[in-house]
Amino acid sequence: MIQSPLNYTGGKFKLLPQILPLFPKNINTFVDLFCGGCNVGVNIDCKRVIYNDLDRNLLYLYNTFKNLDKQSVFDWIYEIINKYGLSLVSENGYDYYKCDSSKGVGKYNKDKFLKLRADFNEKKQKGNYDYYYYVMLYVIIVYAFNNQIRFNSNGEFNLPVGKRDFNKKMQQKLSDFIDRIKEQDCKFTCLDFREFDIDALEKNDFVYVDPPYLITCATYNEQGGWSETDEEDLLQFLDRLNKQNLRFALSNVLRSKGKENKILLDWLDKNKDKYKAVNLNYSYSNSNYQTKDKTSGSEEVLIINY
Repeated sequence: MIQSPLNYTGGKFKLLPQILPLFPKNINTFVDLFCGGCNVGVNIDCKRVIYNDLDRNLLYLYNTFKNLDKQSVFDWIYEIINKYGLSLVSENGYDYYKCDSSKGVGKYNKDKFLKLRADFNEKKQKGNYDYYYYVMLYVIIVYAFNNQIRFNSNGEFNLPVGKRDFNKKMQQKLSDFIDRIKEQDCKFTCLDFREFDIDALEKNDFVYVDPPYLITCATYNEQGGWSETDEEDLLQFLDRLNKQNLRFALSNVLRSKGKENKILLDWLDKNKDKYKAVNLNYSYSNSNYQTKDKTSGSEEVLIINY
């Protein structure tokens, strides 16, 4: 299985062994409607993939990986690491940086990371969105807290430095991911799901839907990023897919930490002759959710119409 080079919130890599066998066979076009880290789309056996997400930065980053020669991507990554004097433990070991594996290299990298971040944000203000800009973004993500992506309301990357660097595992993940999207017939689109043209889809196409979860408090949902209106509109969108005899699968949680998604439960109840909810055995306790209580799991489901 190929793993995303990004530690994307709510990423489905650990759920793939349960999700993939539930997907239909014989898929022509696979639509990853909220693609995020692309963990699902890169592991699908199909003729064509459409990766869609509202995060423009993500999609341009993936486009850079697809269109640039792989060696050039890696050359630029190492050039940026060297230019800013960031650590590379895989080559020099922890002792070289007067650090150890438990505390990581954050202390050593902090000032260097802040300089890289400032230069990146300045480049953004000037509108220099070339391939090098997106490779810079990737290096920032690698050295940022939890390898996450976060921009403030001014469009500036604002996460602090993290504990890790461009280690062997990350190098391998990136290499495998680039190989995969280069060999795939795929395209990247940046559309609100309400704008996605389902009339262009055909009988053997398949839409996978992994939206922000209404009742969990992941970082993407803190500032009202996903509302009840969004949830209701999405369920209407799925009803339209079903009316057009298009297959879909929706990832979501019915209940989590004492809350329940009443909108989703009511919709399921109303459509129990059309849709089936398959329970998945998973809790995000090991995920990168920043939650205070990691003990109580969620009732994670895959809802399908086939």
